[in-house]
Amino acid sequence: MYRFFVDRDQIDTEGKRVYITGEDRNHIKNVLRMKTGEEAAVMVPGDDNEYRCAVSAYTDDAVWLELLFVKECDVELPCKVVICQGLPKADKMETVITKSVELGASEIIPVATSRAVVKLDGAREDKKITRWNAISEAAAKQSKRAVIPEVLPVMSMSEAIDRCRDFDVKLIPYELSDHDAMDDTRKAVERIKAGSNVAVFIGPEGGFSEEEVREAIEAGFVPITLGHRILRTETAAMVVLSWIIYNTEGKR
Repeated sequence: MYRFFVDRDQIDTEGKRVYITGEDRNHIKNVLRMKTGEEAAVMVPGDDNEYRCAVSAYTDDAVWLELLFVKECDVELPCKVVICQGLPKADKMETVITKSVELGASEIIPVATSRAVVKLDGAREDKKITRWNAISEAAAKQSKRAVIPEVLPVMSMSEAIDRCRDFDVKLIPYELSDHDAMDDTRKAVERIKAGSNVAVFIGPEGGFSEEEVREAIEAGFVPITLGHRILRTETAAMVVLSWIIYNTEGKR
């Protein structure tokens, strides 16, 4: 079933009507070619309810749906996880965003680390952020999320650390950490409980510099290992998020 996000004022629960405008309206009518009576799920970002609707009519600027019923939608991680991703090369950031959103990340911060090859500024950065947020929205729809995780503007390492300074759990996978310290890594992940705010720093292809790791540790970040293998930057966040899912879901 297709899923769409709308603002709260687009849902009239008393009149049992919902309307969708903009690109989604065009997608429903001209791409999906949904007919009257076909059902769709509608969400308000941050709302735990799913509004099950059926297409009722098209107008020039909207598609109108009949509200059939409302049900609670318990799909979000019980903790907030922010992925601070060192800018990778090519289109790898799109992969990081897609998979992080699918796995439950609540926010993604692109980080301009010292060893990141990609440099963004001005109009180029604005264009990338717009595209990355569109990718996040598409991934949220596909994975039936109740929220659309935001991709924030690019930050420096120090700016990202400051944003996450007061989080409950702060992790930084580091390839030079002790590969035999998996027990310590397991304990660090097990500290993540329902309601926790969690920050995870992921390095770019060249990894973090020693100075960046030192700065993160001084701010309370815990270095962890991802095992005996060196992972690609676009794989690391997926591993950590998978651990968090295993450790927290079902323990609400």
